[in-house]
Amino acid sequence: FYFLVWRNIKVLYAQTILGFTWAILQPLIQIIIFTVIFSKVAKISTEGIPYFLFSTVAIIPWTYISQSMTESSQSLVAGQNMLGKVYFPRLIFPLIAVLSNLVSFGISMFIVLGVTIYYRVVPTWNLLLFPVLVLIMMSLAAGVGMWLSAMAIRFRDVKFAMPFAVRMAMYTAPIVYSASNIPDKYRIIYSLNPIVAVIEGYRACLLGTPIPWLFIWPGTITTAILLISGALYFKRMERVFVDVI
Repeated sequence: FYFLVWRNIKVLYAQTILGFTWAILQPLIQIIIFTVIFSKVAKISTEGIPYFLFSTVAIIPWTYISQSMTESSQSLVAGQNMLGKVYFPRLIFPLIAVLSNLVSFGISMFIVLGVTIYYRVVPTWNLLLFPVLVLIMMSLAAGVGMWLSAMAIRFRDVKFAMPFAVRMAMYTAPIVYSASNIPDKYRIIYSLNPIVAVIEGYRACLLGTPIPWLFIWPGTITTAILLISGALYFKRMERVFVDVI
């Protein structure tokens, strides 16, 4: 497991000119585009928070989640040459992307640090929630990754559906808008989206706004269900991986 994760980290930006700088450039460009479109053109309300700051603390965790889910979904297909040669727990495959992408996430957090310093955001006790949110974020990516990687062995449609699903997921979460814009009668259903718990949790954690437990608790429960059910489904399908692939 250690060597596979380390290999994934080393080849992540191998033979690139900018190397790990891409971990900063990719989310930064997206933040700038979103700021121009949704702040200057669409003029979306952010409850008084500068939009650049508002979008930064959402796009960084979203980038990790989307990349980890996409890579995990194809992990078994990409590693099919190893499946029939030697036995080791197949559950390792979807977890490799979840751990290796933490490197890019850690690097991109320097964007958050720089932006919060620029806007003079004063740290609060909410920062104690940060490790918990990282754990929820990783669990979400792992749960979805286990489901999709096991499905991708039999249904190669997963590969083609992922880009569309990721784009849809981005707009169902409060990344370009605030969750407070959701009508009250829909908030209970909306809070079941685990991405909402992560994004709103990060905003409260890093910006010192009130912690939205109404979104965090339901999203955490959904994440736990995805993680447990994903592991069970993966183990159930594991015995047919080699035959099907």
